[in-house]
Amino acid sequence: MFGMIGRWGAAWLAAAILVTVSGGIGTMPAALAQETPALPSPPPLDAYGNLPEFEDAALSPSGDLIAALLTSQGRRYVVAMQPDMSVVGVLPVDDAKVRSVGWAGEDRMVVTLTSTEDLGFGFTTDQAEFTRAVVVPLGKDAGEPQVVFANQRNLGNFTRGSFGTRLVNGRWKMFYGALTFKRGFGGSMMDYQFDHNRPSLYAVDAQTLENERIDPSPPEGSYRDWLIGASGDVVARLDMASSSGSWKLTNADGKALATGKEPYGNVWLVTIGYDGDTAIYSVEDNGVDRWMEVPLDGSAGAREIMADEEIDRLYYDYSSGQLIGYLRSGVEPQPVFRDPRRQQIAEKIRRAFAGKRPRMVDWTADMGRVLVRIDGGQDSGSWFLVDIATMSASAIGYERSQIPPAFVGKASEFDYTARDGLEMDGILTLPPGREAKNLPLVVMPHGGPHRYDTTGFDWWSQAFASRGYAVFQPNFRGSTNRNLAFQRASDGEWGGKMQTDITDGVDALAKQGIVDPSRACIVGASYGGYAALAGVTIEQGRYRCAVAVAPVTDLFLMVDNDMRRTNRNRMLKRSLAQELGPRSNFDARSPRRQAAKADAPILLIHGRDDTVVDILQSEKMADALKDAGKPHEFIVLDGEDHWLSRAETRKAMLDASVGFVTEHNPPD
Repeated sequence: MFGMIGRWGAAWLAAAILVTVSGGIGTMPAALAQETPALPSPPPLDAYGNLPEFEDAALSPSGDLIAALLTSQGRRYVVAMQPDMSVVGVLPVDDAKVRSVGWAGEDRMVVTLTSTEDLGFGFTTDQAEFTRAVVVPLGKDAGEPQVVFANQRNLGNFTRGSFGTRLVNGRWKMFYGALTFKRGFGGSMMDYQFDHNRPSLYAVDAQTLENERIDPSPPEGSYRDWLIGASGDVVARLDMASSSGSWKLTNADGKALATGKEPYGNVWLVTIGYDGDTAIYSVEDNGVDRWMEVPLDGSAGAREIMADEEIDRLYYDYSSGQLIGYLRSGVEPQPVFRDPRRQQIAEKIRRAFAGKRPRMVDWTADMGRVLVRIDGGQDSGSWFLVDIATMSASAIGYERSQIPPAFVGKASEFDYTARDGLEMDGILTLPPGREAKNLPLVVMPHGGPHRYDTTGFDWWSQAFASRGYAVFQPNFRGSTNRNLAFQRASDGEWGGKMQTDITDGVDALAKQGIVDPSRACIVGASYGGYAALAGVTIEQGRYRCAVAVAPVTDLFLMVDNDMRRTNRNRMLKRSLAQELGPRSNFDARSPRRQAAKADAPILLIHGRDDTVVDILQSEKMADALKDAGKPHEFIVLDGEDHWLSRAETRKAMLDASVGFVTEHNPPD
């Protein structure tokens, strides 16, 4: 899969992909950078469906270099560049699925890729998604990019978890989980084969890619997680028995710091504490998600922290793994840093980008330089490098330069109450240039289901808004924008209250006269695809059409497949039972088994390489609709996964879904 890497860094390639202008990569024309009256026609759908022109970025430790993932003239690259955007290295990645870019020192970019691969005979599933780390050397005498663990017969040539990067005795070390193979039959040193699926922990030298195992894999039937300290040593490990849910947190010396039993597996390591001498872990206790902190030396028991905080994400010191702050959830998320200077810097950045949903993506250790991404207001995604010394911000990239502000629909939070009195919200995106009155509607429930939607730029919903639709993204019960009790309120409610939460939001919008409920379609992916199908099978009389991308259609099939893939994992079995409720409800709450009740045309779209929701789910749904004589279409996306990672198939999905909705629910 890495044949496309080839020789990199050629001057002609740098010139081909970058046109250096003052506004940044993927520069939006100045005439479009202002809020202007609506243009005669919206941008083409490809402008929304294309992979972003500037997709991800990270600062080197000094802040003197930026690693960025970008697209130019239909090709994708990872680029190392200076703050003035002069290029110092280029890695063509084309169709490879890049998940992140980062650094291991000043002269090594680290690119994380995934690929869907066939497993062959003897495994519990046919395909799996593999993660690989590619180290890209920079500099005058730099060599070729190399894949971590690629040249060792006793290790799988992929990673199983990333546990940080540390500067150890003057050398940058990367910490990954890896599968150790056993020697094959006959005892040949050259013959190794798969042994088990429990990774060991390895330290990898970023310069040489030499590696050393620093902690073994856990015993059979258990799972292990690690925290790595500033010196590159394991400071804490969490072991959990997959059959019983019994768990133990130990320190570097093997001393037990905390123990317990969580039958559903809801316990995990969070991070190292502020001062580097504690471990923070999360455990569910009587339906409440509690964060606990315990001294690493075992001198005291665990105590609860941040009990009253709703946290969106954590901020770390990447050189030590220690906590330095967090982002407080809310309509306007607020950064909270322990260090007053960092807090002051964060507040200045927040004020400077007020109303634009600024997110601090990366920064130097002293926060002298900060990468900031914005995608709020009428911005379709922009990246800035902020220099704190001068308090200046330089635009380094625009994600979708073809979409001017005039065609970014206004997104806002819409509060409403479910029929059983539960308070909730959703995201309402209005079509540009149209009055918020009796609008045609696309309802778009999110996937997960344990996720949530925000007011940031969403390419799929914005594509529908650009065509004249209001788009409503309900954060139904089970969404993660509220406390654990709100999330647990979804237990046993697939096709039940989770579904009526969606229609209650539509009714609330209609009551205010914003949308016309008789002109609505429902569209979603993954769990959202399930909800879309449930909206026209389990429910009736609500929607003119449904579009389901990579949907769950049969709960029996989902559970049986998940259990087979995990070799009948008992903890997963209990977790699925908690989330889905009794199997006696599965028939009534599986759209495939209710296909004969479908009261609107259905479009099914599924990637052939989906390892999360098997394409069999859509195939079975299509067969059931055909048998019932119900109008439907089924589109298979060859080479596509669950996340729509490839540009051409993502655009094909968007063309098909917008075209289907337009046909059955015209916006005018």
